[in-house]
Amino acid sequence: MALDSSIQMNGLPINVYAPETVGCVVVDTHGDCAAATSTGGLMNKKCGRIGDSPLIGAGTYACELCAVSCTGEGEAIIRATLARDVAAVMEYKGLALQSAIDYVMERLDEGKAGLIAVASNGEVAFGFNSNGMFRGCATEDGFMEVGIWE
Repeated sequence: MALDSSIQMNGLPINVYAPETVGCVVVDTHGDCAAATSTGGLMNKKCGRIGDSPLIGAGTYACELCAVSCTGEGEAIIRATLARDVAAVMEYKGLALQSAIDYVMERLDEGKAGLIAVASNGEVAFGFNSNGMFRGCATEDGFMEVGIWE
């Protein structure tokens, strides 16, 4: 099924976003966190360009505090080490997950990006500085949410 090219996101036809990033963050009953990120790539990318998804700390990161998966403009995500920064802010500033995400997203000076994350205590959070970000959430207590816009 073709996506309607008249629908716009970030000033571009939404069909440009067809090969999107897919990320997953989870926490188990022991508080162990894991993250996985896969990208569909960037259309018309320069030869030799790598994305942020395979770079631990940039597009994906997990530690004892949280798990983070990013999407967006890879160059900005790499420069900011976006995923790792969320965990670092939690560790060094003592912020909760959503507060850490908000802090890191405010400091992202160039590019459009977004992320999903889960903390070892089960807190689920997200943040983005684009018009929208496709996302979904499910928790063990049966809560489910799917969204695109803020």
